[in-house]
Formats: sequence, structure tokens, C-alpha cells
Amino acid sequence: DAALQLGAPAAGPSARCPHSPLPAEHPSGTALMNGSAPHESLRGEKDARQNGHEEAEAGEDGNDQEVIVIQDTGFTVKICAPGIEPFSLQVSPQEMVQEIHQVLMDREDTCHRTCFSLQLDGNVLDNFAELKTIEGLQEGSLLKVVEEPYTVREARIHVRHIRDLLKSLDPSDAFNGVDCNSLSFLSVFTEGDLGDSGKRKKKGTEMEQIDCTPPEHILPGSKERPLCALQPQNRDWKPLQCLKVLTMSGWNPPPGNRKMHGDLMYLYVITVEDRHVSITASTRGFYLNQSTAYNFNPKPANPSFLSHSLVELLNQISPTFKKNFSALQKKRVQRHPFERIATPFQVYSWTAPQAEHAMDCVRAEDAYTSRLGYEEHIPGQQKPADLRNLQRVLRRRCWEGVHSDFTAAATRGAMAVIDGNVMAINPSEETKMQMFIWNNIFFSLGFDVRDHYKDFGGDVAAYVAPTNDLNGVRTYNAVDVEGLYTLGTVVVDYRGYRVTAQSIIPGILEREQEQSVIYGSIDFGKTVVSHPKYLELLEKTSRPLKIQKHKVLNDKNEEVELCSSVECKGIIGNDGRHYILDLLRTFPPDLNFLPVEGEEMPEECKKMGFPKQHRHKLCCLRQELVDAFVEHRYLLFMKLAALQLMQQKANKQESSGALENGASPENGTAESEKSESDDGKIDDNVTGLDQVKELAETIASDDGTVDPKSREVIRNACKAVGSISDTSFDIRFNPDIFSPGVRFPESSKEEVQDQKQLLKDAAAFLLSCQIPGLKIGISELITRSAKHIFKTYLQGVELSGLSAAISHFLNCFLSSFPNPIAHLPADELVSKKKNKKRKNRNLGNADNTAWASMTPQELWKNICSEAKNYFDFSLECENADQAAEVYNLQKITLLREISLKTGVQILLKEYNFDNRHKPTFTEEDILNIFPVVKHVNPKASDAFHFFQSGQAKVQQGFLKEGCELINEALNLFNNVYGAMHVEICACLRLLARLNYIMGDYSEALSNQQKAVLMSERVLGIEHPNTIQEYMHLALYCFANSQLSTALNLLYRARYLMLLVFGEDHPEMALLDNNIGLVLHGVMEYDLSLRFLENALAISSKYHGSKSLKVALSHHLVARVYESKAEFRSALQHEKEGYTIYKNQLGEHHEKTKESSEYLKYLTQQAVALQRTMNEIYKNGSNANIMPLKFTAPSMASILEQLNIINGILFIPLSQKDLENLKAEVQRRQQLQESIKSGEHLEPDDKAVEEKEAEPSMPSAGLGLPWSSSSFF
Repeated sequence: DAALQLGAPAAGPSARCPHSPLPAEHPSGTALMNGSAPHESLRGEKDARQNGHEEAEAGEDGNDQEVIVIQDTGFTVKICAPGIEPFSLQVSPQEMVQEIHQVLMDREDTCHRTCFSLQLDGNVLDNFAELKTIEGLQEGSLLKVVEEPYTVREARIHVRHIRDLLKSLDPSDAFNGVDCNSLSFLSVFTEGDLGDSGKRKKKGTEMEQIDCTPPEHILPGSKERPLCALQPQNRDWKPLQCLKVLTMSGWNPPPGNRKMHGDLMYLYVITVEDRHVSITASTRGFYLNQSTAYNFNPKPANPSFLSHSLVELLNQISPTFKKNFSALQKKRVQRHPFERIATPFQVYSWTAPQAEHAMDCVRAEDAYTSRLGYEEHIPGQQKPADLRNLQRVLRRRCWEGVHSDFTAAATRGAMAVIDGNVMAINPSEETKMQMFIWNNIFFSLGFDVRDHYKDFGGDVAAYVAPTNDLNGVRTYNAVDVEGLYTLGTVVVDYRGYRVTAQSIIPGILEREQEQSVIYGSIDFGKTVVSHPKYLELLEKTSRPLKIQKHKVLNDKNEEVELCSSVECKGIIGNDGRHYILDLLRTFPPDLNFLPVEGEEMPEECKKMGFPKQHRHKLCCLRQELVDAFVEHRYLLFMKLAALQLMQQKANKQESSGALENGASPENGTAESEKSESDDGKIDDNVTGLDQVKELAETIASDDGTVDPKSREVIRNACKAVGSISDTSFDIRFNPDIFSPGVRFPESSKEEVQDQKQLLKDAAAFLLSCQIPGLKIGISELITRSAKHIFKTYLQGVELSGLSAAISHFLNCFLSSFPNPIAHLPADELVSKKKNKKRKNRNLGNADNTAWASMTPQELWKNICSEAKNYFDFSLECENADQAAEVYNLQKITLLREISLKTGVQILLKEYNFDNRHKPTFTEEDILNIFPVVKHVNPKASDAFHFFQSGQAKVQQGFLKEGCELINEALNLFNNVYGAMHVEICACLRLLARLNYIMGDYSEALSNQQKAVLMSERVLGIEHPNTIQEYMHLALYCFANSQLSTALNLLYRARYLMLLVFGEDHPEMALLDNNIGLVLHGVMEYDLSLRFLENALAISSKYHGSKSLKVALSHHLVARVYESKAEFRSALQHEKEGYTIYKNQLGEHHEKTKESSEYLKYLTQQAVALQRTMNEIYKNGSNANIMPLKFTAPSMASILEQLNIINGILFIPLSQKDLENLKAEVQRRQQLQESIKSGEHLEPDDKAVEEKEAEPSMPSAGLGLPWSSSSFF
């Protein structure tokens, strides 16, 4: 048997329909990128190139060789360190020496060393050298660890490292959101590492050892939503105390004469035994001196215990330290590495338990130093140019590192700016207008300074411009044109203010802006300049970004050529690089929210009440929408051309005539669809599409052999869809259309008209094609509106009133208590002096206590009017209780949403929202306010190509090849991103899925465990993706016979689902089916039924009682009733399922036949049971009873059902079938653009569309978040 799957959303409903090629949509997915666009679909490459989708990377295709070099084979070296036995270490040739340092600093027996060199045959190895470049280093070489003298820097690094080792099990850094620490709770539910303990848990198959009872609060129908369960207390968190105090001494820094004796700094330590000691860090190591808290005597004590490492010294003076430090390190190295590694960007937790505030010398020092320790490799945060010659992978790895460091620095700086800890560079101006420079990063506030955005909406426009700009930076970075540079850009929302942090162009501060800008406009298009080098560089981005080169008029009425919006400025830095900035109008405007005088909108927009006046004029279309629109147009182009070719064949010239007379594309589509349905010649149409493709390619290659009629066909199709070329499909937008203040030359009149029409079509496409596919999330609407109000509310609060103000806001927002009263800070803390300086510093209005007068009625009234004004949605509620009732919302979910959106962290405890006698929150419940950070995610495009090719192979059924490609991608991702990243998470998930399908259950478990840990750490412990990862892991645990662990994981997933979404969510049906099946397997029939019947109810609600999902649900319920010997109920459910199959799939379909067989079997069992019962009634205890067969379900049958509901299929096929199928899948993939996904399915396709027993492996494997189709 070959294991193979056929794809659902990817291979589409049409997986078995002979006429329908695969839709052009691909599930590579939203899960992969942290909130960015779904990726380019895997269409046939040629077609994709037609519109330049692939163009951006075209230059990279030839370089595959240099990418694959990364995978050199490893070798083993011996390491000899002082005081321990030599040991072997596996290394890889392209590792740096530095990475061996890292390994030694992490190993249990060498972790206390930081200041050492590695020597080979007496030669010191360069830290930044790659191992393959070191002469004489080979298999079996001996590397010596040699202790080196300390410097002040090395001594500080050492103390910091020891502090990190002492705190390695303490979660406080993760709760406080520092140093890229974040939380993970998986080990609480798996009782340790699954990998090692897999064998130990095999005995879980003995049923009686399993306690299957779920916690009460996760049972279907439970109304309780406890919060404390979100962050269960981990046993390891009660840290072993090694020292009472380790801190910097007040005698620092050493006086001049002691410096000349080699003193670097002084430490003060109190041991657990209560011994107070002063320690000198010197160039030779650490020793005890004779100072006390009040008396300075730096001479060595007797004995001084001079040791090269602080740990060796402390081991000698404190027996408790020695014992506990050693135990702590044992525990530390037993934890999964993914629980310990820092994440690339900080993840903040919205809840935290009450924690003791302990003394911490490193934290104290960090708080008061502005240096970051990272500046060495932040030359200006632009892409490292000197790395252009290195392998692209290494360049990207460096860029990723620089980027995450820059984001951390920018975030810290932005908080310092708002907290008032940074001096402005223009201190005499009004606070809102101030700008700041800190650590070579430029900070500005999101207010409209000097009426810059007057025509666009003032402060409101100034607030959204930075995020638009960031999206522009993100897009230009992704295209990655050599020689074109963007600024490091981070947007931080903190305490109600928006701060933009940008790296500084070298030399910009020494020049006037007017002199610096050599491309673009500094006054929104009045004066415009251009530059040939910028045009050349930007031209390379125009195809992938779909931006049209165009001309505008400047103030002297001269024509100026641009290849971007006018706001985009080009500045050459002192480093000779070409920088572009102000990319806020990279994407075309959304005309639905930009009424323009004298412009008529398309009919479908007007019907829905558009265009509507918005509070700012910077609304633009998202990149995903532009891509979807262009793809839609491409399909239209192909259909129109194919139709004309077919008509030419049949010598019908009417249609081409009609098209020449300017028929609209819509008529064209109607025509093509009509002719398809009339003639049923879909096969002809497919060959027609092939011809069009061939023709388009021939014309594009400028071959003189094409006859004029065929050229005419292509020209007509180009014109109908709005292509800027008349020989090939090429749609681009002019970003300056409808830009206030921008004027176009008379010569471009027609072009501008076409561009206006294209924008109107895109606006209509958004309303008619894209939006109907979206669901409105009421809780999202309420919390976003509340966030808008909270932002301005916070601006009026001074620091001392922050926790009181936030708790008051949350009470007004969520508590049932009718009149919460704000507690103003105690009088003696409020400054009475309203002097000028004071007023200047407060960024908000002068009245610092206005926030205290807010009432719940007023807040909810404002929320409703904000929802109406901003989202044009009418909310039918006057308070939180009504909102919860009318829209079936949970207050705990609203609390989570508003906390995440505003950065508020609250105390982990149970909140009573419905108490009408006292408010829900007190100011003690507000623990912190974090920044909400938006930044660019650099992309490892080489790795991503491998990943996409792997997915494609898997879809075609080449599992082994797919697996190899995905492994290759994983290696490259690791090389670029380090060990932690969302894309690595997606890679691991797919690998686990493939391992599972290919029968390697333990490898599947290991990879999925990594995926769960990474998702918890990088996305958050209750992120929708994390919940999904838990479900996958539970399946693999079940397959590995770890039943109780599987249940624990499913219960955790259900708890998180309840907290984040509540019970009324379509995805809950899948989760409950999983839980019900596992409980069925462990013979907990009544419990199992509670979950399965709930799943049935949810499926019926969301998919309709006649859907195939519901039929499957009926079957699962029937099986449990059969196991309970309640045959009447079993029959009833199976009959329901049978009826659905028969109506949807017809009597001869295998699902219908299977159901019919099962019905017969149930009927026989029911008859046998009835006969036995009659016998007992008739003859009493003398009855002659045949033994009835009550079988507990086999694990194999449960696993089979689990595979079906989770979208995994094993199809037995002969080798020949396999070859045929692969050929068929490939053929379809080549044609997959021809018919748009889901567009006008034939009636008989409808059934196939819902066919859930043929689910998609890759889509479930890739986990498109929360699309039901991704599972069934």
C-alpha cells in the first residue's frame, strides 16, 4: 500500500472531478507568516511570471548551488577543558568557532566559564572564523579550553551569565517581558519531555491506569471560565535558592591605584548561610577582599579563594550554593532547549501571577544604562552591504540578527521617550512636536506636526501614516533589490501614544532636507524631483509591486518621471547607499473610503452605500487584495482570449467585434461562462487556455510568426482587463491617482483615465468578491472601538494615576457594577504646581483627572458611536451585560482582546464580572502596561522556496521527496533565523505530518513537540495556532499509545478554545470529535457522548443539518451507542447519516454503501438483543442465552476515525495507479489557473465540494488558522 493523500482546499473540492482543474489558491498559508500576506500561490511558473509574481526572485534562481553548500557533512572534535574529562562534540564545517563557545557555556559541566579561548596545537582560534577555514582542524582534532585574563567587559559578561544560570528556571523575565524570554506550559501537560519518556509511557495502554476525567470547567455546556488555569504553576518554578544576594558593590568603580593592581569591579554577596562577603573581580579572576559594607579595604582576604570563575569561588565558601547550583544546572539542561532559547522578538503575556520582587544586580544595571551592548552590530540598521558577496543565506542571517536587535532597542527607546527619560532634540517646542534621538535611533510622535497632514485628516492621518509606511518598508524589503535600501522602522504604541522609531541615514543630520532629497517630493507633490539612478532601481520593483511608471507635473509645470508615489523620497547617504523613505502610499487608495468630486463609482459600490467619508484620506488596499485582484483579472484574461480563439475556430466573429466596441470585462466574463455552460465544452476550453498560454508566450518573445488575428485576440483581452501592455497580461497601479495636490500632464490623460477605472474596479472587486467571504467578528469590533477610546483616555493620565485609570476603564468596559468610582492618587503625590514646564511634559490635555469621571454608560455610548463612525456597524447594546447577551460574547474573551490590543497586563486571578455590588477590578489588579510593537519580519526567501517546493511535491503525492525538501528548508530557516521562528514552526508541523503519514510515529511526536513549544514561545500560549498545534500533538501521542497525555493535551486545547473563542465556534466541533473519539477508545462512553453530541450540534449549526460533516458526526455518535449496546439510538443516528450520504452522494457511492452495511449490522445486533431479552422475559433464569458480542473499539479503528476527521487519508493503491494518479495531479497543476477556485461549480460538483472523507493532508498539515475546510 502506498500512503497518499488528495488535497482539499489546495487540491480543492474538485479533487476527483475529471473536468475541473485545481484552483489557483494554495494553502501555504496565513499560519506561516506572523500576520502578513498569504504567500504567492504555486501556479505554473510561466503564468506567474506573466504578471511578474516571480520576477523579484528571478535573479536568485540561478544560485541554487550556493544555497545547498550549507549542508556540509559534520565531523567530531574532542574538547579538553580544565577540571573535567575530555569529551567529544559533533560540529559542522560552516559553524563559527563562536558557536562552540555557546555550546560550552550551555553545557552542565562547563557552563560557569565565559572568558576562555579555544586553541588547536597552541594556536588561538578566531571566534568569527568558520570551522572549514581553519587549517588542520579535522575529524578527531583536540581543542583546548584555555582560561584568558578578564577585562571589565568580560567580567560584566561573566556576572550576567552567572545571574542567568541562577535564574534559568525562574519565569519572572518571561512574565515581565524582558530579554526575549517567553512562557511555555507544554511540559506541565506532558509531564516532561515526550521524546525521552515515550518508551516509559508505553504502558499507558493498560486501561485501568488512565484517569480520563476532564476538569469540570471544560465540559460541554459549562459556563465557568477560570483564568488561573491559563498559567498553571510549574513545579520547577520553586527555584532552589543558591544565594540570598548577589549585587554590585557600592565601592565601584575601583579607584585609580586599585585599577593599576588589576581590580575591575567589586561584588557584594550574602550566602544562604548568611555570610556577607565582598568580592573583587580582577584580571586574573575572582577573590575575596577585606571590604565591608561601610569600610573599604581592597586587599585580598586570607584565604582569598582566587578562582577563574565566580562559581568556583562561591562553591568554596558556601556548601548550600555548591549543592543547589549543581542541582539547578541538572534541571536546567533536562528542559527542552526550545523552552530556554530566546525568541527573535519579545512576546508579552497579558496575565501574570503575583511575584516577589527580588534584588537583581543585572536588571538594576540594565535599567540605568542607555547602551544596549548591541551597537557593535547595528551600524545603522540597514541591510549589511558588505555581506552582499557572502552567501545570501549568511547575509540574511546577519540581517535577521540586526533586525531583532534593532526592534528590541527601538522598543526600549520608545518607552523611554514616553516615560520622559529622553531629552528632545527640539526641547523648546510644544511636547507633541518634539523629536528625539537615542542610541542612534530617531523617534517621532504620531501627531500632525506643522500641518503636514492637513489635507489628509490631521492627527488621525498622522497616526495611521506610520503603519502604512511600515507596510511599504516590509514590501520593498521583500523584493530585495540590490542597491536599494530602506530604513530600519518600528512602530510602537505605548500608554496611548504612537512612536515611530527609524534608523538615521548617515550624514542626514548635517544637511537640510531640501538639499538631501534628490527623488520624490517633500511637500506632497508641489515640488517634485527625479533621478536616473533611483528610476533604474525602482523600475526593478515595479513589476513585483505592480507599480506603474508615470509622469507628474511639478510647480513649474515640467513633467517629472516617477516609479513610486510622490511622497516616496530618495536620499543618498554619506555611505553612498541609495535610501528610500516615506513609503506610506506604496499601495493604491481604497476608493470606497475616498469620495472624489465628480467621480462616479461602480454600481455595486453605490448599491452598498459607498463611497463613504472616512476620518482620514490614507485608506489603501492591502497587498493581498491587490494580488487577489490581479489574479482574478488574469483568469479573466485567459478566459476571454480562449473564448475568442474558440470562436475564431468556429468562424464566429461577433464576439471579437463586440469586444472591439469596448465591451466591459464583466460582459466578457458573462459570455465566457454562458458559452461554457451552453456547450459543456469545458475540455475544449482547457485546450483553448493552453493555446492562449502558448500564444501569449510567443507574442511576448516578439516572434514574427504570429498571425495578426491571434495578435488581435491577445490585444482585445489585454484591453478588456486593463493591462498596461497590449501584447501580454501586465496590470500595474499608479499610486498617485486621486492624490490631493498631484497633477498629471495632458499627454497622460488617457492613461490616467484607465488607471482611475482600474482603481474603481478594484474597489468593486473588494466589495463583491472578497468581503462576502469574511465573517464579521463582533468582539473584534467592540474591542477595536474600545481601544480607540482607550488610546485618547490614557493620554490624559499622568504616571502616578496609571493603574487606577486602567482599572477604572476596565470596570466601565466589562463590570456589571453600575457606578464604579475612580480612585485618584493620594493628594500628597499630585503636584499642585501647574508651571509651564510641567504642562509641557504632559503630552495630553492639562486636566490630568478628567479620566476619573468616565461612567459605563458614557463609555458604551462612545463604543457604539465609534463602531458606527469607523466601521459603519450598528451595535445593539448599552452595556457589557447586554453585549454579552445579544451577541453571545464572553467577558473574559473581551478582557483578553482589549489587554492584548492595548498592552495591559493584569493579575492572574478569578474575576467576578457579574457582581453588581462591587467593581471587578482594583488598581492592584493592573500589573503592567507593555508596548504594542509593529515591525518588519525579514524573510528567508531561499528557505521559503524549498518549503514551497516541498509542499508542491507532497501535494503531488511524492512524500519522500517532499520530506527531503522540507528538511532542507528547515536547515536553511535555522541558518537564517536561528532556532526560533514562526516559519520554522510551520516547517516542523508539516514534517511531523509527513512522518506520521509515512508511519514514523515517534519522529512525528518529536517534531510536533518542537512545533508546539515554538508556537507557545513565539506566538503566545493561547494563540489560535498554538491551540491547533496541541491538537496535532494529541493525535500523535494517541498513535504512540500515550493515551492519558493525548487526553491532557486535548483538554488543554479545549480550555484555551473556550477562553479565546467560547464554545460557539465551528472549530470546536473538530476538537470535540477528537476528544470524544479518544474517550471512546478508553471506554468512557458517557463522557465520550457528551463531546460527540456537542460536536454534532455545532456542525449542524455551522454547516447545515444536511452536510457531510454532520453525517460523519452522526456515524461517530452511533459507534459509541453501539459500544453501549443501545442499538435503537445507534440506528437512529446512523440512519440520519445514511440519508445525508444517499442524498448528497447517491446510492452507489462507497460512503453510502459503508453506511448501509453498518445499518444492517446494527439491525442484526438490535434483533439479537431483542431476542435475548424476550427469551429472558419468557423463561426467567432458565433462559438459554446466546452470548452477545459487545466489543470495545480497537485502537486501530479509533485511530482510523481520528485520521479521517483530522484530514489524513491512507489510500491503498497499486504502483500503476500511483503513477497514473501522479501524472493526473501534475496535469491539473499545470492548468490550475484556468478556473477560479469555487467559481460557479456545476451542481454535481457541490457534493464533491463537501466530501469530507477525502480530506486534505497539506492544508491540515499547514494549519490554515481556523478554516473549517482545513480539517475535514
